[in-house]
Amino acid sequence: MGKVGIIPNPMSGKDIRRLVACGTVSSNTHKTNIMLRLLLGLEAANVNGVDIMPDVYGIGLEAKERFFRAKESTMNVSFLDMQIKASEEDSYRASRLLKDLGVGCIITLGGDGTNRLVAKGCGDVPLLPISTGTNNVFPLPVEATVAGMAAGLISRKLLDPEKVLSQRKRLDILKNDEVVDIALIDAVVMKARDIGSRAIWDVGQIKQIVQTCASLNDIGLSSIGGCLHHIHLYDGQGLSVELGEGGCSVLAPIAPGLIKEVSVRSARVIEIGETVPVRFVPSILALDGERTFRLKPGDKISIRLNKSGPRVVEVHEVLKQATEKGLFRF
Repeated sequence: MGKVGIIPNPMSGKDIRRLVACGTVSSNTHKTNIMLRLLLGLEAANVNGVDIMPDVYGIGLEAKERFFRAKESTMNVSFLDMQIKASEEDSYRASRLLKDLGVGCIITLGGDGTNRLVAKGCGDVPLLPISTGTNNVFPLPVEATVAGMAAGLISRKLLDPEKVLSQRKRLDILKNDEVVDIALIDAVVMKARDIGSRAIWDVGQIKQIVQTCASLNDIGLSSIGGCLHHIHLYDGQGLSVELGEGGCSVLAPIAPGLIKEVSVRSARVIEIGETVPVRFVPSILALDGERTFRLKPGDKISIRLNKSGPRVVEVHEVLKQATEKGLFRF
């Protein structure tokens, strides 16, 4: 009858950009309400079981209790057997466990950073990302009720995956020609010594950006390239940007309410499979808006545009197909 996994990141939407910009807080109460609506949507789609990543704030636990108070249901709602460390690695480990359990779809509550970690571990399991982060380029806004209904239909394999799933791009981070990490939206090279606060708001430290998409519709560092080129999430191209004097200046929304003038030395479109060398070492490499690791002297680092990113549920297309097939008609 279908099984779905849910990964709610309790820390998404709470970083320092609430202080240095105008980002709103995605509270745990808000996430609990989303979870409750997801469970109601999944139940309506006749899902047999739901596996939830536990968290230190009890988001999933409260949602489960409220669900069974609101509705009599035989849907099995359980929690993954895993030790929570209250770190970003929880999402990655949960995605691997859910893949091993054979769920038909994973729903995430988070931003670009959360989904990057889940994409590293989920394999071919389709993702349905619900935006609760700061930069939400990868997860698109969607109402949780219908998201749950859509995820349920995907998990039950009632629709042609070729029509309702899309393959996103990704960036492979290569060290000595071996993949050591990935990004879904952008990889940013910064001339800094310490990782410090993971979020980025000081564009003066940025030297290079490689991105899978570029649009002024998006908030974040990828908007810098979006001032010069428009590359859709589904286009077979990416963008390589180098910051500095000698080119032009752009006005980019790098965080909610934070619009910065940025000097761009050059920007060029790259194709699938193309590799961009990191020209500034030592430095800090930030993936999908968060400082991730240090690049040391002597490291040979490059970034490759890869077409084989995670498969993502297209909610509107799922519900359109459901209407045409009469899946919610009695």
